[in-house]
Amino acid sequence: MSFSSIPAAATRAADVTDEAAAFEIEPGRVVDRRTRRWYGVTVFALLALGVGVLTREPGLLLTSAFGIAFAGYGQFTSPPPVEVSVERAISDDAPDTDDTVAVTVTVRNESDRTMPDLRLVDGVPPKMTVVEGSPRVATALRPGQETTFSYSLRARRGRHEFEPTTVLARDASGATERRGTVDAPDTVGCEASLPSQSVAFPLRSQTTRHTGRFPADTGGPGVEFYATREYRPGDPLNRVDWNRTARTGDLTTVQYRVERSVSVVLVVDARQAAYAAPAPQARTALDAAVDAAGHAYVSLTDAGHDVGLTALSPTDCWLSPGNGDEHRVRAREFLSTEPALSPSGPDAETNLYAAVQRIRRRAPTDAQIVVFTPLTDDHVAGAAIRLDANGHRTTVVSPDPTADDSAGHRLAGVRRSLRLADLRQRDIPVVDWDGMEPFPHALARWDGGSR
Repeated sequence: MSFSSIPAAATRAADVTDEAAAFEIEPGRVVDRRTRRWYGVTVFALLALGVGVLTREPGLLLTSAFGIAFAGYGQFTSPPPVEVSVERAISDDAPDTDDTVAVTVTVRNESDRTMPDLRLVDGVPPKMTVVEGSPRVATALRPGQETTFSYSLRARRGRHEFEPTTVLARDASGATERRGTVDAPDTVGCEASLPSQSVAFPLRSQTTRHTGRFPADTGGPGVEFYATREYRPGDPLNRVDWNRTARTGDLTTVQYRVERSVSVVLVVDARQAAYAAPAPQARTALDAAVDAAGHAYVSLTDAGHDVGLTALSPTDCWLSPGNGDEHRVRAREFLSTEPALSPSGPDAETNLYAAVQRIRRRAPTDAQIVVFTPLTDDHVAGAAIRLDANGHRTTVVSPDPTADDSAGHRLAGVRRSLRLADLRQRDIPVVDWDGMEPFPHALARWDGGSR
């Protein structure tokens, strides 16, 4: 058994009293605390004693004697030791996003004393939400006796660790309480499932010479008609327009639209500023960006392109552009469990200049870049502009985290709109969408912007 501070998220989830929530303990300690339950009785007993002495009323003296006896009992008793074991049974430790996970907690009194008033708050992971039941229980346990309680959580993307269970024991009088925590380490890993298919993600015009499935604005070998030109010696005879030659007597060569492959790097803005949301319980812009990146990855790899993943964050992370089943598995793991994309957000500020430089060093020279960002500040907009100016044709996908419930929030929305307009004026395509809306719907309405 070990002890640590009270998990704030579990405290909120369990809806414990304000008095208990405000009481903190240091890690590795068991702390006793007076509850002041008998202070009123003590005051009344002393008042009755004083009045009884002055008035010489036997009834008041007798009443004060009983009151003092009860108060003294509370002062000289001590709570039982916090010696309990906690076992947690989880219905699914690898659920899909938004699945319901049932948690059953078994608590056993391992001491040789009865616990007349035992209260527990389970250490719910901070980023998971209780959807049914309660992670707290109040009970009484004899030595060796156990009890169970259950609740359900909604799974969210990422790796979630349960925090220590908070235990509070009181003696029979309730005058003193003993508080500690019990470690019961468990983990739930929720991988974001990639969509089976997605709406086509339009890329910008490409200049690379590698054959693929992306139509380029040049003629050559292919399957889609592009243009005709005058015959040149050495042109294949099967590309001569013999029908036109029969009509005009001129030799003409048919050109088809060339299909070129593209390397694409998907960049998720995972800075502290990207964890904005329009409401306290709404999903953050980071979660919306990760979801959109998953759709873009499936769409682009299905089209035959090589796709890589990275993030603008304090933590260095990189998945090189690739394709195929093995690469898709790695991409799913990246979007689900990569620490840089943690649902809880980074503790440190991001050096945006250094993050952009890392992308420039690693990305193929002709790679296109798609930046998924809520555009909550000018810095990330400037980063997209620099990437585009350095030869990486850049597209911005921006989930909107702003709200209009206050003047400050409306002002933030106006500033974001100005950043969107500035990017479009620089011929950088922008997908602006409500992060609460499914990304394929927003993509289907998008006209492509600057291509």
